[in-house]
Amino acid sequence: MSTEIIINAASEETRVAVLENKEVVELYIDRRRESGIAGNTYKGKVVKILPGIQSAFVDIGLEKAAFLYVSDAGADAEEYARMIEEEGLEGRTEFKTQHSIEDILQEGQEIMVQVSKEPIGTKGARITSYLSLPGRYLVLMPTVEHIGISRRIKDGKERARLKEIVQSIRKPGMGYIIRTASEEVDRESLTADAEFLELLWENIQRKKEGVSAPALLYSELDLTFRTVRDLFTSKVDRLVIDSRSEYERIKEFVRLYLPGMLPRLELHEGEEPIFEAYDIEAEINRALDKKVWLKSGGYIVIDHAEALTVIDVNTGKYVGKRDPEETITQTNLEAVKEVAYQLRLRNIGGIIIIDFIDMEKEKNREKVFNAMQEAFAKDRARTNIIRMSELGLIEMSRKRTKENLMRTLCEPCNYCGGRGYTKSVTTISYELFRKIRKLSRITKDKKILVTVHPSVANFIFDEERQIIEELEKEYQKRIVIKGDPGIHVEEYDILTL
Repeated sequence: MSTEIIINAASEETRVAVLENKEVVELYIDRRRESGIAGNTYKGKVVKILPGIQSAFVDIGLEKAAFLYVSDAGADAEEYARMIEEEGLEGRTEFKTQHSIEDILQEGQEIMVQVSKEPIGTKGARITSYLSLPGRYLVLMPTVEHIGISRRIKDGKERARLKEIVQSIRKPGMGYIIRTASEEVDRESLTADAEFLELLWENIQRKKEGVSAPALLYSELDLTFRTVRDLFTSKVDRLVIDSRSEYERIKEFVRLYLPGMLPRLELHEGEEPIFEAYDIEAEINRALDKKVWLKSGGYIVIDHAEALTVIDVNTGKYVGKRDPEETITQTNLEAVKEVAYQLRLRNIGGIIIIDFIDMEKEKNREKVFNAMQEAFAKDRARTNIIRMSELGLIEMSRKRTKENLMRTLCEPCNYCGGRGYTKSVTTISYELFRKIRKLSRITKDKKILVTVHPSVANFIFDEERQIIEELEKEYQKRIVIKGDPGIHVEEYDILTL
């Protein structure tokens, strides 16, 4: 499988696409005016304790106070370390704690925290007091004395070798997570990475002593350098970028830390924009569609709610051959691959419910469930998939740390208010007739002027002219309907003259 990283770097926005066999599987966007804060370290002040939900709000200098849950508040370092051991590198999940939030924090207290989840929708940033500083090969955990290792490193001997090296180089009281990129890396490189991270931690501590809360202590790398650090591994065939200045910056970094990867770094100099040259722009637009067609003729529909995402699978144009059960199963299996692809591409996280087409045979339901597990095995985000219910539903969760692609690139429709629909012209017309009747009973004026959207006016003239005539006759008033393209389809103005 070929893997490529394509970077479109402009002054206002940086976009990174990860391609597997020429297909876009992951997309990252960082806009200068909306730069992400995940990974940033702050000195914050506790502004409110919420005993009822065992949480606290912390002012870290943002528009909204950040949210700190009791299990992230730093009282159970040993339990956190055990969780890392069990869950692996992506183990930033909640664990149970015996402590109460009131025992750990007080209002007005200044604490050092790190953003673990970006502000999403109406929610403020999620923060933790368990700090982690990622390097190329290691992640330093300065407050947790533990050594964890990425679950993606499968070889037992290699895991033991890496743990032995890191155990011998770490300082007392500090912990490390050994990243996937450490596989087969020599002791010298691991030591250099550890020394760099320890120096970074010392600088953060010095800055902390010299500032008052709220204050930013450390800012995570920009998207371009995060990409090189986290994604540009030996499994990547090449990294192509279209900015010469960014190319030179990356080249210097790679020359110092990853000299063997220099031949895989390229500068795009063609006249065609880089995302168009690699057919990425079209894929981004496709990723914003609600309906996604399958090759067989079936399709999936992706709907976003406030707290979850629902995906519906349909056979569409696919009719199969003879056996309906086989047709349905094949459509579901094809949908599994597309669902896994779309969730990665769109960066959809949280609770996800997939409504597959009903299958009668248990073996087919099991086949679809197994295909789901296999499809998400290479997803970088942590997922948890529950077996298919009798109703044909699969519930799953996918770790969410930032806004999905739709929220990043789009905003709620100003016309429909984000509902996705407007009242029909029939509904609006009949609502209008009720208002005319009510007004006609109380006014002595002889003329009623109604201004509506042209589509409503046309409906009334073409379909309901008789109602207007009946109202004029009943109330002895002249009713004038006027169309105005500048008015919202659901709005209307009524004047008496």
